[in-house]
Amino acid sequence: MKITYLGHSSLSIETKDKTLLIDPFISGNELAKHIDINKLQADYILITHAHQDHILDVEAIAKRTGAKIISNYEIVVHFEAKGIKGHPMNHGGKWNFDFGTVHYTNAIHSSSFPDGSYGGQPGGFVIETGNHRLFIAGDTALSYDMKLIPEVIGELDLAILPVGDNFTMGIDEAIKASTFLNCNKVLGYHFDTFEYVKINHKEAFNKFSKAKKELILLQIGENLKL
Repeated sequence: MKITYLGHSSLSIETKDKTLLIDPFISGNELAKHIDINKLQADYILITHAHQDHILDVEAIAKRTGAKIISNYEIVVHFEAKGIKGHPMNHGGKWNFDFGTVHYTNAIHSSSFPDGSYGGQPGGFVIETGNHRLFIAGDTALSYDMKLIPEVIGELDLAILPVGDNFTMGIDEAIKASTFLNCNKVLGYHFDTFEYVKINHKEAFNKFSKAKKELILLQIGENLKL
């Protein structure tokens, strides 16, 4: 599995046979101007919630690639009205896709489309393939519900957590989240894009190291292989 960081909360995940995009907000991110959305491939687009900084490029990419959307019911209905196929989910549910199993998990945040209309409840995902299991938290506060993930679903290979603070949990909370998740390997995202979410990288690495945990902060376009 190869995970490529596309900036903010946007990821490309290449499994053995399929490519998944997570929350594509690229064309509106000045830090990701070297990423061409017209060259991105996708079989599925997973959307954690309806905020613009998570859905901006969904329509353009989905219509070009034919990718299917996986998200909550309200977001799927929104994009199906634009002619884009989707698979609706809700908290606590799971579904077996041709690339693996997706579990839809809780997130504590808000969710509305850019026009202010209701975007359903925010969520996260656990993705299980034949070889790996990873948690994508979405935009969320620290939640005690995270303890249930390894207990119910199983041991994680990687936790992908927001670390930018202000709108989501920050570094200190991400460290606690990794303990709840029983996963000491964390890929941070949702940081540095805007002034509100800029972080001190050195301090972040030091805090994780002191807690005997591994923090990974990728450069935009850089990848991680599991």
